[in-house]
Amino acid sequence: MSPPRLTGALRSFSNVSKREDVTEQLYDLKTKRLKRRELFAREGLTWKKIFHFCSEHQDKAKQQFASQELKNLLLAAKEIVGIEHGQAAIESAAVFLFETFHNEDHVGTEETRAIKQMFGPFPSSAAEASCACVARLVAQLGDSRVENFIQTLCSRPNPQRGSAFGRNIAFSHDCYTLDPLEDLPCSGIHEDSASLDFINFLNNQQSERKAGEEEGSGSGRPLSSGHEAVLRTEVEKYLDGGNMISSSPEELCTSLFEMLASHKSDDELQNELFELLGPEGLEMISVLLQRRAAIVDSLLSTSTDRTSYPPDMSRLVSGEVTKPTYGCQVTIQSEQEKQMMKMYRREEKRERKRGKGIDDSDFADAALTFDPREMRTQREQALLTARREPVLSRERVYERIRYPNVYDCYAEATKMPAFVGGARLLLPEGIRRENSKMYEEVEIPPSQPMAIGFEEKPVYIAELDEIAQLVFKGMKSLNRIQSLVYETAYNTNENLLICAPTGAGKTNIAMLTVLHEIHQHLQPGGVIKKDEFKIIYVAPMKALAAEMTNYFSKRLQPLGIAVKELTGDMQLTKGEILRTQMLVTTPEKWDVVTRKSVGDVALSQIVRLLILDEVHLLHEDRGPVLESLVARTIRQVESTQSMIRILGLSATLPNYLDVASFLHVNPYIGLFFFDSRFRPVPLGQTFVGVKSTNKIQQLHDMEEVCYNKVLEQVKAGHQVMVFVHARNATVRTGMGLIEMAKNHGEISFFQPVQGSDYGQCEKQIQRSRNKQMKEMFPEGFGIHHAGMLRSDRSLMESMFSKGHLKVLICTATLAWGVNLPAHAVIIKGTQIYDAKRGTLVDLGILDVMQIFGRAGRPQFDKYGEGTIITTHDKLSHYLTLLTQQNPIESQFLDRLADNLNAEIALGTVTNVEEAVKWLSYTYLYVRMRANPLAYGINHKAYQMDPSLLLYRRELVVESGRKLDKAKMIRFEERTGYYASTDMGRTASHFYIRYNTIETFNELFNSQRTEADILSIVSKAEEFDQLKVRDEEMEELEQLLCNYCELPAAGGVENGYGKINVLLQTYISRGEVDSFSLISDLSYVAQNAARIVRALFEIALRKRWPTMTYRLLTLCKMIDKRLWGFVHPLRQFPNLSHVVLNRLEEKKLTVDKLKEMRKDEIGHMLHHVNIGLAVKQCVHQIPSITMEANIQPITRTVLRVRLVVTPDFRWSDQVHGSVGEPWWLWVEDPINDHIYHSEHFLLQKKQVVTGEPQHIVFTIPIFEPLPSQYYIKVVSDRWLGAEAVCIINFQNLILPERHPPHTELLDLQPLPVTALGNREYESLYKFTHFNPIQTQIFHTLYHSDTNVLLGAPTGSGKTIAAEMAMFRVFNKYPTAKVVYIAPLKALVRERIEDWKIRIEEKLGKKVVELTGDVTPDMRAIAQADLIVTTPEKWDGVSRSWQNRSYVQKVAILIIDEIHLLGEDRGPVLEVIVSRTNFISSHTSKTVRVVGLSTALANARDLADWLGIGQVGLFNFRPSVRPVPLEVHIHGFPGQHYCPRMASMNKPTFQAIRSHSPAKPVLIFVSSRRQTRLSALDLIAFLATEDNPKQWLHQDEREIEAIIATVRDSNLKLTLAFGIGMHHAGLHERDRKTVEELFVNCKIQVLIATSTLAWGVNFPAHLVVVKGTEYFDGKTKRYVDYPITDVLQMMGRAGRPQFDDQGKAVILVHDIKKDFYKKFLYEPFPVESSLLSVLSDHLNAEIAAGTISSKQDAMDYITWTYFFRRLVMNPRNPQCSRIPWRS
Repeated sequence: MSPPRLTGALRSFSNVSKREDVTEQLYDLKTKRLKRRELFAREGLTWKKIFHFCSEHQDKAKQQFASQELKNLLLAAKEIVGIEHGQAAIESAAVFLFETFHNEDHVGTEETRAIKQMFGPFPSSAAEASCACVARLVAQLGDSRVENFIQTLCSRPNPQRGSAFGRNIAFSHDCYTLDPLEDLPCSGIHEDSASLDFINFLNNQQSERKAGEEEGSGSGRPLSSGHEAVLRTEVEKYLDGGNMISSSPEELCTSLFEMLASHKSDDELQNELFELLGPEGLEMISVLLQRRAAIVDSLLSTSTDRTSYPPDMSRLVSGEVTKPTYGCQVTIQSEQEKQMMKMYRREEKRERKRGKGIDDSDFADAALTFDPREMRTQREQALLTARREPVLSRERVYERIRYPNVYDCYAEATKMPAFVGGARLLLPEGIRRENSKMYEEVEIPPSQPMAIGFEEKPVYIAELDEIAQLVFKGMKSLNRIQSLVYETAYNTNENLLICAPTGAGKTNIAMLTVLHEIHQHLQPGGVIKKDEFKIIYVAPMKALAAEMTNYFSKRLQPLGIAVKELTGDMQLTKGEILRTQMLVTTPEKWDVVTRKSVGDVALSQIVRLLILDEVHLLHEDRGPVLESLVARTIRQVESTQSMIRILGLSATLPNYLDVASFLHVNPYIGLFFFDSRFRPVPLGQTFVGVKSTNKIQQLHDMEEVCYNKVLEQVKAGHQVMVFVHARNATVRTGMGLIEMAKNHGEISFFQPVQGSDYGQCEKQIQRSRNKQMKEMFPEGFGIHHAGMLRSDRSLMESMFSKGHLKVLICTATLAWGVNLPAHAVIIKGTQIYDAKRGTLVDLGILDVMQIFGRAGRPQFDKYGEGTIITTHDKLSHYLTLLTQQNPIESQFLDRLADNLNAEIALGTVTNVEEAVKWLSYTYLYVRMRANPLAYGINHKAYQMDPSLLLYRRELVVESGRKLDKAKMIRFEERTGYYASTDMGRTASHFYIRYNTIETFNELFNSQRTEADILSIVSKAEEFDQLKVRDEEMEELEQLLCNYCELPAAGGVENGYGKINVLLQTYISRGEVDSFSLISDLSYVAQNAARIVRALFEIALRKRWPTMTYRLLTLCKMIDKRLWGFVHPLRQFPNLSHVVLNRLEEKKLTVDKLKEMRKDEIGHMLHHVNIGLAVKQCVHQIPSITMEANIQPITRTVLRVRLVVTPDFRWSDQVHGSVGEPWWLWVEDPINDHIYHSEHFLLQKKQVVTGEPQHIVFTIPIFEPLPSQYYIKVVSDRWLGAEAVCIINFQNLILPERHPPHTELLDLQPLPVTALGNREYESLYKFTHFNPIQTQIFHTLYHSDTNVLLGAPTGSGKTIAAEMAMFRVFNKYPTAKVVYIAPLKALVRERIEDWKIRIEEKLGKKVVELTGDVTPDMRAIAQADLIVTTPEKWDGVSRSWQNRSYVQKVAILIIDEIHLLGEDRGPVLEVIVSRTNFISSHTSKTVRVVGLSTALANARDLADWLGIGQVGLFNFRPSVRPVPLEVHIHGFPGQHYCPRMASMNKPTFQAIRSHSPAKPVLIFVSSRRQTRLSALDLIAFLATEDNPKQWLHQDEREIEAIIATVRDSNLKLTLAFGIGMHHAGLHERDRKTVEELFVNCKIQVLIATSTLAWGVNFPAHLVVVKGTEYFDGKTKRYVDYPITDVLQMMGRAGRPQFDDQGKAVILVHDIKKDFYKKFLYEPFPVESSLLSVLSDHLNAEIAAGTISSKQDAMDYITWTYFFRRLVMNPRNPQCSRIPWRS
């Protein structure tokens, strides 16, 4: 049954409304009005109809003629009305002109007046043109036809002729009898509100039935007839049959019941039911239809006889529905109830008054009928019900909690409901409304200022400390709001949210928090430690950022605090950022800075205060940025336990509690809410909605209303600012207002008073070049917009503040940038052109508040007035916004994928669990829980999962899949791990949207041309909103012809074609006229530069050389706004066009110019003096010379040493003061592939001193050898600045192929008993030797040949050395064994081991001989085993003639002999050469045993050691006792420290995934890195469920151990099971750590690289964190020798415990390939003797070994250097020797 129709006025107080759809908007009138409006708009004469009329029934030629004329008419209309109101306005203006001129042949006075009245002043040429057009059209069509056409359409249909009002309402006549209601009890209200709600009903029925059965049938109420149960049982039966699986019984019952209760005939119903239920439901349909009446009646009666008035009346008043409603809702209210309602309301008011402490004597008369206590219980009862009810209604009823600092009169005031513009609103009391035919007006009077509270005292500046006095100089005291906040802001560290009206002085609150921060870094003696903190102020607009920067830097200057702006316009260098303490930035910029954890990790880590201005932007499209910033900051606070204070400043917003919980503000301390009563000047607001639907009429009406409002203010002696939304609209409005004033004869009110300084001012104005400004000034009108010159704008501002201008017409920029208040502000029209969306949009609430904030001058006015003139349909929109009735929602879902990708690229989110946790920090999460429906979460899901875990999980998994599909991350759904890819990192750093990346994946490849690239860029999602408008077509066509050098795909009629044209126009520096195109152009330029940079990075990562080069050039073209083919000198602004054009004509390239003299240049250019300038510019273009030196390391790897020398003159104006950035890459032109790329900076000082830069890298080569590679170096900023160096392979001699490795034979493991000596056997804990030891046993133990053993680390080489020693002990008991180990640490380790095993157990004397320990001669002479370092032994053996014990050496064991190639190699070389030399002289052979890792050129080494076929064992690297799995990860980033920092999370994950419970060794390059890595790992542990999971020991025991440790950092890390090991630790601390790690009490050990050599405790997992170390000699980061990396990896895998070891190597991404190759391929050992040859020759000469040139030659032939010289002459050591064949 349809509900009875009520009038609007009644409807707002009743619950009678038809609600089929739960999600439907509460006020449907809006949509109806819109429809009606469209209908009206379609009536009458429209442009479409005219167009149709003119072109139908015509032949083709005439049609073309007609459409051309119509186009001309539109152009004329455009001139008259302007373009800022959009196309609709122009069309309706054209209609008006057509109507005006259709029977005129010239523009008469009558017509002129009509047009002037409609549009204000207009160009007469346009009117004449339009008249002529119309005349030509009419001539073609015939007068009478046109007249008829216009007559029929213009005669407005007479309203009387329409059908009577209300005729079309369908009344239903099948009434149901409703039982008379019983008297309502006063208390004990039933809990269910009346609604025809099947589920409720059913539950009641069932519960009552149960109750009935329990009490027995005598319980009083007879059971109902059971008809209604039929429906339920039938439905359940049907669903049990497996039909319609998706719906629940309740849903189906409800829909069936609605159908049964409708007034359709049974036949109609039968068909509908059949459609719904299908053939399976046939029996059910018949049952239902037979018993239809019974079912409906029983259900209706049961539902009505329980009707009682709804428990919570305040709900009813707001017309809210309390339950999810199914079907139509009938609530019947009797007279009695209405009375009750009234009393109830009166009661509430009383209660409220009473709360305010008014005497309650007038309460007596009501006491008869109502007991307040009872009222209270009812209210509580209602609240209880509300608690159980679903949260479907829009506003929940809170029991209001009083927060100490919230002054919110709106929440407390009673509101009256009202209809405005067709929407129901609640408005504050005391408003005035006026409704006329032309417009509807709502006026909200200025609020009374809040009464000063009891404890409130203003804070006087004089009472503050000296720092604050310096900063607040010139102020007497803080204002009210600041004084209230002062205590919390200035003396605590609490997060704050401050909501206050615009202009209430929030900036100074920010200043208080800044001062608090400075106080914390104040040293005694008044020194501020400026490098310890950063303060970030995030402002939503660049204009605002600039203003704030000025304000803060002025105020903070006395303290020496530097404040800088960091926005898209103002880039800062790294140094500047470091020297600045406070940065003012925009949300997007700060997001990008914090996304690149790499470049600015240090920056975001010392932020101590984050100030977010205008937080209410959360619901605009830039909200998501703020959310991700806050989430990132708060997670950082929690993970690093550092303190970052957040201060949110916002305008007044309704759901401040949500925003507070999002910012982690404690509502009892840090939440401050001040309503409009706290404005410095109270504000009266007027809203005017113009009713006309005809666009032209609308504009005209707005003008008129605007004029009346302005006049009213000016008559009262006030000044007015009128805000319009386009630059040219300022002039148009100004002229229009003057025109109106003159017509009404009221211009005198506006004209300025001829004061004393008026003449002076007039002179200033006359000097300006701005024609309109000069015309308007004498009438008292001014204009102001961003398109004017700065000087003109300042002039207008000063004239207005002096009072010479009564009316200033300006654009919104004035409200943001300049603080210029007026008594009244008027916003005329609310449509504003948004380049980002490419259409007219509604003026944002932020702008409105900012503009209204300019109303009222604090010194002079009692109150200010703000008026907003809009169209009628937008009236309610602005009213609700400005009276804060709409809670602000989150927009985060739209940007979820992009933000998730940013977090993954940062490394803060690595799996689904973390992503779900991350979402819980967003505002989205706060709002999803408060208002689940708005985010598509149904009520049931929310009740089952109140923390929305599943929903959040679903969101992040869905986003993960999307990102994975776009190749931005790798997402493994099984484990839930996310891994970032290059594509994703690029997208995150360049702020590229996910859809854009998808487009790139689809369209972008290595073969694209420049034109293709532009078309790909123009298809990016960032430009989606830019639309093509008809009125721009012609101009775009012109731009296409004039400025586009490349074909624009798509042409001007497509969106992406338009963007392409605009981008090319931008590069060509073309001029654009149309207002909308100007803003589109700047939008395109800003975004395109960023997108092309991203494409460049992608191409570089994909290693496409030609593409990379093209894109880099395109980047520079966009930056410089020059095409690539123009003369490079065009980059210098100081050269005139004439000169440049001549240079291009004469084809004088930069190289030619460099060689010419300045006077020659002058003559060529017919301009003598210009020669010098051109010459200077030519030498300032960055250029470099390169020299490359190549050296093959193996047959497949080439090392390149590049020397880059700058060859240009530095000038700070041109090049800045830091350096010039360059890109370098090595390309293979045949395969079109980049083998290596890097970015480097030529420092200013290098350029000035001409000092070269050395760059070393390795690249692969392939056989057959390519003819050449190119090394390309291209400037990152300058067009035409590049250099190429060719690497030629023609005469490259590759090292010869290395002989294969020794195969590991499949032998039976040898038992220890093979030694044949019980004493020796007892030294070993194991019973059998391992395979390698088995294979070499015979050679070592039973022969005297020299041996070279190459085997991977950890394969038991030390035992091999022991076998060789035992041989000496057996055979030559008097001789000595010398064991040489490369590091003191290794010597120490051997000594500790052998002192016990060999000295104590075998009774042989062991002596240590190092720099630290020098025993006396006797000890050495008696020793059997000398353990020493190469240098020491070199020193000792130099004078071998007079040291007998040197001659007694029988065997020399050299450990790690592959170190020959490193810095200390020459010493080893000399020792061996000398040993061979000695043995050849004393004819007593010394056995040499060399131990090394697997070698590539073992044969050379063996030849040098004099080893023949027997004695060379060189096993392959894979022959390890414990197999090793290696993972190599590359990390981007040019700077060392940030790159190390970005490796911490992957390290943590590697431990989690590869070795959650087994020991882990992490190698880093320095002591500082051990500490930083450990602290970061602890931070990651802190977020885990069990932070101490790496500690495998009782807490009490570890605490006792920690107490003995000296190092404070170590104390902290040990508690978490992480040890640190480096040379800076105390000996005892080191021992403790080693002990704990070896016994697995702590799981992780972070050590410096020396540990890899020194101490042998293997681990299951080894992480090599970074492969560079800082070299003190050259003062830069250099790579570890590859041997070191192999040594570190060798520590992975514990022979007794693990069946495989894991190594994870984290490297700089450009070195990844190099390591991939060499960690598996053995490395050739070169000699490095040449550089120190002279020292060693000197030593031998001193020792008397060498006495002639021939001796020296012989000596050299003994060396390994000689061997390598012959083999690999391109070795760098050798390449210094001048070759003669």
